[in-house]
Amino acid sequence: MGTSFLLHMRVVPDHRVVGMVTYPLDEILLATLTGVLCGADDWDGIETAGRGLIEWLRQFLPFRCGVPSAQTFRKVFRLLPPDALERGFISWVASLQEVVRGVVAVDGKTLRGSKHASDGTGALHLLSAYACGAGLVIGQRAVDGKSNEITAIPELLDMLALKGAIISIDAMGAQKEIAAKIAGQEADYVLALKGNQGTLHQDVRAFFVDPALAKNCASFAATDAGHGRIEERICRACGDIDWLKECHPGWTALTSIAAVTSKRINKKTGEISTETRFYISSLPPNPAALLAVTRAHWGIENNLHWQLDVSFNEDRCRTRKDFSPLNFAIIRHAALNILKKNEAKLSINRKRLNAAINPAFRTQLLTEC
Repeated sequence: MGTSFLLHMRVVPDHRVVGMVTYPLDEILLATLTGVLCGADDWDGIETAGRGLIEWLRQFLPFRCGVPSAQTFRKVFRLLPPDALERGFISWVASLQEVVRGVVAVDGKTLRGSKHASDGTGALHLLSAYACGAGLVIGQRAVDGKSNEITAIPELLDMLALKGAIISIDAMGAQKEIAAKIAGQEADYVLALKGNQGTLHQDVRAFFVDPALAKNCASFAATDAGHGRIEERICRACGDIDWLKECHPGWTALTSIAAVTSKRINKKTGEISTETRFYISSLPPNPAALLAVTRAHWGIENNLHWQLDVSFNEDRCRTRKDFSPLNFAIIRHAALNILKKNEAKLSINRKRLNAAINPAFRTQLLTEC
């Protein structure tokens, strides 16, 4: 019995000396992925899960020497080349969904447990691309620090096939080079603005604040209720932006600007808070569509980053030496993709529990992806 995941991971070279390997690399990768699917969040847990499931694992691979110790897992993942693991991961995800459709949110997250010092320095900062509609992580890239996301974003985009997708990035990604990169891949962009692009944010804000200038903007409103509050959102969009292009030349495919105003009302206290965010985009000035993109972007926070922290205890994982934090993060992303791809109407936590106790469900998870 085979798995698509292992097939695509054949691109990962084994750094160990040929003829002196007790545990083959494919067995180590399978045991690790299975352990994470079944609730293990560290190397000790993966060893325990693997040894308890050894007969089941032998459906897929021989495991003639059994499952390695936690220390062996640590050593292998410390030196495993993450670039190759990333290539295998992206190839595998592409086999699950040949065409990336809809919004792809790009955002970074710091793995706090990977820090080397008490002040948090040395922690891995991981940039991820998340296909919001499919609920899949489609790629990731390690970043030296949050400020270096600017150089890492183009590298991540180069790894992905994004034709026809809409790339959503926070203000860190509002760079001319990034906009050009996205347009060059025949995709569209929606980029948030702050003060990191000279006066661009200021000029867009001034346009929407001035009633005389913004009076002819298309507008769309939506209201949601939940979590003890009512939230009203209004998106205004404008495509008549020749003035902006003259003041800020060099933005490839720039077509529209948008302002999204969120008004939150606490149903218990009546307290009201209002926030307006500004965007540039290669999309037409359709306020309903632009509002949908900005809303979808938050899926990477709620459905990826939050899920990794709450369901996988990512921030508590103390794996931190050499390449092991990044490599383990890639395995977590693979496990999350597999669990989300499964159509059982269960939470991620319950799916992991079910995988641990139900061999048939565990087999289904590995063979359907």
